[in-house]
Amino acid sequence: MNDSTALVTGANKGIGKEIARLLVAEGFTVYVGSREAGRGQRAVDELGGGARLLVLDVTDAGSIAAAAREVAALDVLVNNAGIMAGAGPAPEADLDDVRRTYETNVFGVLAVTNAFLPALRRSFRPRIVNISSGTGSLTWSADPDREFALHAGAGAAYRSSKTALNALTLFYAQTLAAEGFKVNALAPGLRATDLNERAAASDGDPAEAARGAVELALLPDDGPTGRFLSWDGTGVPW
Repeated sequence: MNDSTALVTGANKGIGKEIARLLVAEGFTVYVGSREAGRGQRAVDELGGGARLLVLDVTDAGSIAAAAREVAALDVLVNNAGIMAGAGPAPEADLDDVRRTYETNVFGVLAVTNAFLPALRRSFRPRIVNISSGTGSLTWSADPDREFALHAGAGAAYRSSKTALNALTLFYAQTLAAEGFKVNALAPGLRATDLNERAAASDGDPAEAARGAVELALLPDDGPTGRFLSWDGTGVPW
């Protein structure tokens, strides 16, 4: 019997849904975080097993507080919800697009994580997985031999938000290490999702990225923390 519980934000579609599917298969009770109850319930009905709907808008403080009241104990938090609003370079960035991106990708992660920390602290093996992006790696972005550098700073809002998320990942890992937490960031690779047109046109399987996230969710006590890892388990430079 597995009495472990997990919450996956943005889990009604894409990589988040595949993460939820794999955790259900591992015997978890999985809270499927979804902004809209209807879409979330459809995902829950499809996933079956231990899937449970949790209406959660990561940009809404009231929604976060209400969701946290529904979850008494939690073993795994996967901060998957993310958006890309605007794809231009920094000199052309629309401030509203930047704010919207950060509200979900950075502030939302901070707010959700803090709200669910009391539940996670009731776990004997608390794990936090933040779904980041290889495009948030400053080292890779500065490397002229990598594809990211060829885009000359495009997607500044999204990419910088993931860089900020990586920083939060490290800081949470350092702060919570003494309590037995494992906090890591995952670069899922380009996947066929609705993040943007390039992703939608790709043939990358979201389930492949999900497997990498679940491995981080199931880390043993001697597993890494404060790391930025690719979907295949290899390290990604900050």
